[in-house]
Amino acid sequence: MSERPPGPRTPAIPGASSHPSSSASGASGASGASPAELAARAASPAALAVALATHGYIVDDALAMTAFLALRMQRPLFLEGAPGVGKTLLASVLAEVFETRLIRLSCYEGLDLAQAAYEWNYPRQLLALQAHQRRPDAPGAAVNEVGDEGNGAEAELGELYRDAFLMRRPLLQAIDAAAERAPVLLIDEIDRADDEFESFLLELLGEFQITIPELGTLRARHRPIVVLTSNRTRDVHDALKRRCLYHWIDYPAFATELEIVRRKVPALADQLRRRVVAFVQRLRREDLSKLPGVAETVDWAEAIAHISGLAAGLAGAGAPAGGPGGALDPATVDATLGLLLKYHDDIERVRGALAAQLLAESA
Repeated sequence: MSERPPGPRTPAIPGASSHPSSSASGASGASGASPAELAARAASPAALAVALATHGYIVDDALAMTAFLALRMQRPLFLEGAPGVGKTLLASVLAEVFETRLIRLSCYEGLDLAQAAYEWNYPRQLLALQAHQRRPDAPGAAVNEVGDEGNGAEAELGELYRDAFLMRRPLLQAIDAAAERAPVLLIDEIDRADDEFESFLLELLGEFQITIPELGTLRARHRPIVVLTSNRTRDVHDALKRRCLYHWIDYPAFATELEIVRRKVPALADQLRRRVVAFVQRLRREDLSKLPGVAETVDWAEAIAHISGLAAGLAGAGAPAGGPGGALDPATVDATLGLLLKYHDDIERVRGALAAQLLAESA
């Protein structure tokens, strides 16, 4: 088994390649930004925060610094936190910021190499072997004069294990040497995968390479931007975390969440937006099975915007409206709790008196 020679180590930031002839072909949604413009978007933590905010993702100083260092040091970024705080979204927005491809691997129990990295196309190999054996001049079709049939068999096997029969899955796609620029590789919910799969990732995350016994070691020409996420349903091994830059994403502060809602739901009135965010922030202090994440806040804000618009339309038509655009009443909260809470017990606990109390406290 021979190793393929490593390609030149280029920066993880797409566009910051040491090869001036590199193009953006294959990038999703590329707007034609030059390599210098792409590199400038990660010139500093502040510049990266601005670039992310331009695409609707608000980060605090700590996350901006961690993401910046992950790009500069060419290290995977390990994001942990409760569901719905924006871990997965960060990878998607990074792909938009750097105008490159997003490769996503969603983890689950029982995930193995065949689904995550590669597998051989056995039907094609079988057809190729049958076609090869039908040729009268094929090696191994007949024993030669010295009886050396072993060399013929080895030649047949060598023909079967080559790139043409290799089916590339997300992990191998991310280090494809044929790619013109570094993609973003999202390994989503790594805590759902088995311990054995973590062990396989060590080589990829540490050396940005994958060893295939039949082919050798395949290395990345452009190191991908790797983002791993975990909801912390179980502990991830220290060996994997040591290869990454770690950051815990908590529920955002009031001002940050308010800005997120403002960008995601611009139709919502300012006063009503503040009431929505304040209520969710207060709700998270309750002992619930599943606290609402930022995604739930945005969904609820959008629903309240629709209800507010409907109320304004009814008021304009002379019909009684269920509260002006700047108000949020207990009846509306009770009717829309399903957008915030995903467990029946939580909804029943909050609905009614507690919802009214939390609404009053967050006013």
